[in-house]
Amino acid sequence: MDFKNCEELLNLCDKMQWKISDVMRQREADLTEQPFDVINERMKKAWEIMKDSAKKPLKEPVKSMGGLIGGEAKKLSAHHEKGMSVCGGVISRGITYAMAVLELNASMGLIVAAPTAGSSGVVPGVLLSLQEEYKISDERILDGLMTAGAVGYIATRNATVAGAVGGCQAEIGVAAAMAAAAAVELMSGTPRQAMDAASVVLMNMLGLVCDPVGGLVEYPCQNRNAAGVANAFVAAEISLSGVSQLIPFDEMLAVMYSVGRRIPYELRETALGGCATAPSACAFCGGCK
Repeated sequence: MDFKNCEELLNLCDKMQWKISDVMRQREADLTEQPFDVINERMKKAWEIMKDSAKKPLKEPVKSMGGLIGGEAKKLSAHHEKGMSVCGGVISRGITYAMAVLELNASMGLIVAAPTAGSSGVVPGVLLSLQEEYKISDERILDGLMTAGAVGYIATRNATVAGAVGGCQAEIGVAAAMAAAAAVELMSGTPRQAMDAASVVLMNMLGLVCDPVGGLVEYPCQNRNAAGVANAFVAAEISLSGVSQLIPFDEMLAVMYSVGRRIPYELRETALGGCATAPSACAFCGGCK
């Protein structure tokens, strides 16, 4: 039970009449020669870390190692509690949790790289806000994580999730694609709808550069995790409504990879371009080099 790309994954789903999470769980069992309960326990541990990393900074804000971020998630949470949210409950909570995870990551806390540390807030942000809004059990969330894992696996096998290789479209883009596909499955969408949502995300984030101020995974990385959450929800909503996509995920992934390789090196995690060279950013970091 293995697959190299989205087309093979969907063919397996059709053949077995399984969800993406079913296929991915079986793949992990075949690969590791371990029973489902062991695989689920490992995923459950990852989910517990995700939840803790999303909520801890709301109670105990902490400054990042570089001093660029810290306390933003708590401010968002307080804003939401006042009933002043522009985004509404699900998205507001999602972006809050996403920014919290990046705060914890930048202060050397424990997070789950999903698929990278710099994009680690997107998946927990989406899944935790959905869980709270729709009272989804942890057991079903594990299915969502399996589906997210399948998307991440396809991306790493056929393209990249590294900002240094493909820009931020590869990190935040793939993280949001993982989250969107998971959200679709959790909301009872089909496997094809889940992968259509993943395709929409990459389309919407195509060309996003990686330009961390001071070379640190803090700013604008934290804001972009929040944007990834919003993008994932938009893509999931479009797909769940029945809107199909002209460009399938495999092709969209190839496009993303091609675009990423053409992004100038100054805009691929080198801190030599983009936001990293704005006057205010250079002043904060003591001048650009």
